[in-house]
Formats: sequence, C-alpha cells, structure tokens
Amino acid sequence: MIYIKRALSAFIKFNSGLIGMPFHWQLWLLVLVTANGVVPLFFLDRLEGKVIIATLLASMVLMTILTGLTGFTRILGFGHIFWVPLILFLWTRLGQNPASDLFGIWIRALIVVNSMSIVIDAIDVIRYLRGDKAETVKLAG
Repeated sequence: MIYIKRALSAFIKFNSGLIGMPFHWQLWLLVLVTANGVVPLFFLDRLEGKVIIATLLASMVLMTILTGLTGFTRILGFGHIFWVPLILFLWTRLGQNPASDLFGIWIRALIVVNSMSIVIDAIDVIRYLRGDKAETVKLAG
C-alpha cells in the first residue's frame, strides 16, 4: 500500500510541476504532447505510431519516478532518454515514409522537435549533475 501512495504522490507532484511551469514552457510541452501523444493516435495502424506512443509512456513513467526521488528538478530531462533511440529508429524509417505525405512530414517534424527537446534536456541534466538540484517549480506541500 505504501508503494501505491508513493507512486500516486509522485504522479501528482509531477503533474503539479508541469502545471506550475512558466507559460512559455507550457506551450513547449503542448507541442511535445501533441506531437508525441495526440498525433500518433491517428497512426496506430503504423509501427511508428505504436513505438512513439510506447516511448512517450515510458518517458512519463521515468519522469514520475524521478520526481518521486528528487522532486521537480532538472534531472527530469533524463526522462526523455528514450527519445534518442526513437529518433534513430524514425531516421531509419524515413525512406519508407516520403516527405510528400502527411505521415512523412509529421515523422520529420517529430525528429526535429524531439531533437530540440533532447538538447534542452541534456543542458538541464548537466546542470543537475553539476549541483543545480533545486526544484525548478515551487510546489505547495
């Protein structure tokens, strides 16, 4: 029972942190969630759509665990580590998904957006490892 309480507490804290982020970061999160969580729902008949959804879910679980361990800190950037193999996988699939159709355009846009996110995340993780371990969003309680 204690594990369920801890998991629920970490989940709530993670989501509270997302809501408490500055507006420009919330817009960025909207782009990421739309590209990785909403659009793939329209392509679940394709392997790429399934892999993208699975990667998003794995990232969310890891970020929730990290929140439970460290709070809403810069180490959460590590939660997108699964996007590195995702980008490599999608890159290998470009030949089968031409840029002339909507699916191919989305895959290319996703590679760009997730690559940008990985750069931002890497900077955050490096800052965390160098000692910047304060919570980035102050939460009540």
